[in-house]
Amino acid sequence: MQADKAAFREFAHWALLVVLGLNLRPILSSVSPLLMDIRADTGMSFQSSAWLTSLPVICMGLVALLGVRVQARVGERYGVALGLTLILGACLWRFYGAHAPSLLATALLGGAGVALIQVLVPVLIKRQFPHRIALALGVYSASLMAGGGLAALVSPRVALHFNHWQSGLGIWLIPALVALVMWWRLPLGASVLPEAAGAAGAGTRPWYTRRAWLLALYFGLVNCGYMSMVAWLPAYFVQMGWSAARSGSLLAFMTVFQVIAALVMPALAHRSIDRRPLLAISLCAQALGYVGLVMWPLDSPHLWVALIGFGLGACFALSLILILDHCRQPREAGQLASFVQGAGFLVNALSPWLTGWLRELTGSFVSAWWVLVVAVVSMLVVTAVFSPASNARSVFAPPGG
Repeated sequence: MQADKAAFREFAHWALLVVLGLNLRPILSSVSPLLMDIRADTGMSFQSSAWLTSLPVICMGLVALLGVRVQARVGERYGVALGLTLILGACLWRFYGAHAPSLLATALLGGAGVALIQVLVPVLIKRQFPHRIALALGVYSASLMAGGGLAALVSPRVALHFNHWQSGLGIWLIPALVALVMWWRLPLGASVLPEAAGAAGAGTRPWYTRRAWLLALYFGLVNCGYMSMVAWLPAYFVQMGWSAARSGSLLAFMTVFQVIAALVMPALAHRSIDRRPLLAISLCAQALGYVGLVMWPLDSPHLWVALIGFGLGACFALSLILILDHCRQPREAGQLASFVQGAGFLVNALSPWLTGWLRELTGSFVSAWWVLVVAVVSMLVVTAVFSPASNARSVFAPPGG
């Protein structure tokens, strides 16, 4: 009986990890396939509508930078619950948000919720799955990306069924509600008391070290293509004559390969302490995919999108593992993940906005895809820095150091 209870509890922990991940990207990816309808009803330009993707990411970055303080005030259990409640509230508001200001407000609200959860999950994983960190990060990353792809696939169909694009955005309150109920009944390795979180955060200052800043820049640039793809990939193909549903399905197809990479690459990473070969493969896949979108977009669109998806999925999961490689304790993971994700997401936030600006300026998305190629190739060079020996050194400086 005790063995059965333990097995059920372990299964429930894994299921909760998946459900949490599924809720972290629909707030972004549900917008893109419906962007033309949204722009037609609200009068938003390409550049202004880019804020629907950029604002949540900016909010993710700012809240993540304050993540340890939030954790210290409300605790991990209440922090994740608050994040899910904010996502639920943003989706509910989107049912009625027919104007640009209300949509932008929901982007901020949902982005804050996502940020709270993203900051706390690495801490929870390091505590709940201490001997299976790579696998747990892979499952979390895969579910996060699956949520984004599912939203891109389902949202335009829901909107078409109800003839109401707000329904396609608001439907994602359902999984948020499910996750909130599950979390409250069985919090994943969470510290309940705020004081425990506050004590855990004392005395560590990763933002004073060059390695922490390098990790933040690296995390931001190797993952920034995802934000541009989520914001603009469907619009790119809609402009070439594809329907909203078909272009959204292309984003969902990309997600399939993100999920595969997020599961496979961490499993391979578990066999070696050197992350550089797998990161190099992942960055090369991204670069080839972006070049294909520029040169032969209609010849083999699924091939290019598959390469991009594989590269992005692998880079996200491997970059999280890279962060934890620099940490010895869960409290260090919380500090470093907060800083790296916070600063990294602020870098990410520039990507959809820059893509929209270049689209307005040049009348084409091609220049934006070339910018992504340059960013990825630059990070391919930087990857050489992350040797196992250098990763093993602590990035934490003493107070005042």
